[in-house]
Formats: sequence, C-alpha cells, structure tokens
Amino acid sequence: MRSSRIALLLLLLLAVSYLGTRILRFVRIFGPHAGVRLTQDEAALAHNSTTPDPRPQLVPKIIHQIFHNWKDPGNEAMPSDWDGLRQTCIDLNPGWEYKLWTEKISRTFIESNYPWFLGAYDAFKFPVQRVDALRYFLMRHYGGIYIDLDNGCRESLEPLLFYPVWVTDGGHGALSNNILGAQPGHAFYRLLTDSIIPYAWNYPLPYVTISYATGQWFETVIWEDYHARLPSPQRSSSTANSPKAAATDATDINMEHDKPLHRIMMDMRPGADRWVFFTQERGGTWDNWDNHVFGWIGSHLLAVLCAALVAVAMLAAVAWYLLRACHALHRRCRVYRPLPK
Repeated sequence: MRSSRIALLLLLLLAVSYLGTRILRFVRIFGPHAGVRLTQDEAALAHNSTTPDPRPQLVPKIIHQIFHNWKDPGNEAMPSDWDGLRQTCIDLNPGWEYKLWTEKISRTFIESNYPWFLGAYDAFKFPVQRVDALRYFLMRHYGGIYIDLDNGCRESLEPLLFYPVWVTDGGHGALSNNILGAQPGHAFYRLLTDSIIPYAWNYPLPYVTISYATGQWFETVIWEDYHARLPSPQRSSSTANSPKAAATDATDINMEHDKPLHRIMMDMRPGADRWVFFTQERGGTWDNWDNHVFGWIGSHLLAVLCAALVAVAMLAAVAWYLLRACHALHRRCRVYRPLPK
C-alpha cells in the first residue's frame, strides 16, 4: 500500500507540475516580451539623424501583401478600401518591388520552394491559417516587409530596413503578425516555419486553433523560444532608449546573429507612442464566434490567470483529499477484516 500511495502522490505532483508549466508557458504569450523595444519615432530618428544612413541595409526593398478571397474563391477583385490602403504603401515607396500573393500563386510558391510543407498547408482547417503560414515563409524566403491589407502607410518605410528582423507589438497581450520585416533566411524565420507543423493542432475553439497553431500566439511563443536560446547576456529584454542606441543595436546584429530582435511599437491605446509609418483600418476578416470571448479574456487577463491558478490549486486539493480518503478506507477494511472460519 505504501508504494501505491507514493506512486499516486508522484502522479499527482506530475499532473500539478504539468498544468502549472502549461499555464506559465501560456501566460508568457501575454507577459513582457523579449527583444528590443523600438518606437516608430525612434526608428525614424535613427535613420534621419545622419544622411546618408551609415548602417547597412539588411531588409530588401520588397513589400508583400496577401489576398485570399475565401468568401468568394476565385474572385481576385480586392475591396476598394483595401486597394486604397495598399496604394498608399506603393506610392510612398517608389522603386520598391511589390508582390501581391493570391491563392493560386501562394500555393504554387509553397509547392515549388517548400514541398515538405504543402500537405500541412492544404490541410489547415481555417483559410486564415494559410495566410499566416505563408507570410512567415515569404519572410524566410524573400525577406522584405509584409503588411496586412487593413494596414496602410503614412511615410516611407526606408527607416525600417536596418533591423534584421522586426515584428510589431501592440503594447499589451501577444505580439502581432500584421506587419513584419526581415532579411531573407534569418534564423528566427527558419525556427518559426520549422515549428508550424508540430504546433498545428485543431483545438475545440476556433480562436485557439488559429492563434496557437499559426497566428499571433504561435508567433509569440516562438519569439520567446528564440530569445531564450540566445547566449545568456542577451536573454533579457532590452530597450532602445534613444535613436543612437537603436542604430548601434542594428549594426551589432548585422555583425552577429545572436542578438535580440526588435519589436516595433504599434500601441493603439490613448497616450501611447505615436505611429509614424502605418495606419489601421477595417479588418476582422477571420472573426469567429469565440473572438469576443477571448477579447474579454485579454482585457481581464490578471483575473483569468488568478482563476486558473485557483482552479489548479483546488484540483490538487481534491486529488489529495481523495488520496487520503482511499487510504483511510483501506485501513478500515484491514481493521475489520472477517475472521477465518
């Protein structure tokens, strides 16, 4: 009996440990993020403080946008508001290469360059997952700047070409994948694209499937994993406090690929840092019934986390109580064992 009690106790501890680890890993998605925080003003000042900019250009002058019309397959006519937004980016960046990825050419790109991923690409449950995955492979293969169609441009994107990889950060919650920048072949995007298949689970809730298999949660988890693998002096979050610091960071990264990557701030809350390069318009094309539920959770994250921890503690307490009750019952059965005839 003693050995079975020990085994049950170990199983209980393992279960609680596993749940605790999963909760902490999930919370990391929404916590303070690794990498170098960089406002759009700081990026602009770092570029404009000296003419010409002495830093090496790392990101090629390519703008990628994706239009998959899953509501009307085969119709490649873009809504007029999105067409106007993409035109702002074309007009403000003359001489740049512009690539619009429709469904057919997107699949051909995956089939030609990453045939090992084509089965997973075709098997995604939700069409937006193909859009998410495609943008990562475009960054890995071509580099450049990816922009969602519900984002437009205010200024030239030239100042953003001097950071080897950058994502956007809304200032709270998970990182965003709506606008991305990269030099081709960077280790972060190799890790990101190589991790899609292991993460491509279908969960009961659509929002979780989309976010955790290919979307913002997935991107954030891999971002944190990438930075956790860096040499220890570089693991902690860094802050670009000045344009000079931003320029120095970019030069260092060019010389060495084990430096923290950049988070371009795009916080929409009142009083947040000014947006210099981008605008935000109509989106929500992939909304499902549970989007509002998770929107509420995101606004009450601390309360939800406390509730989850309380639930784990209660589960552990109930399991311990049941274990003690079984042990007591077993002892009573031994005490009142029938006498042999």
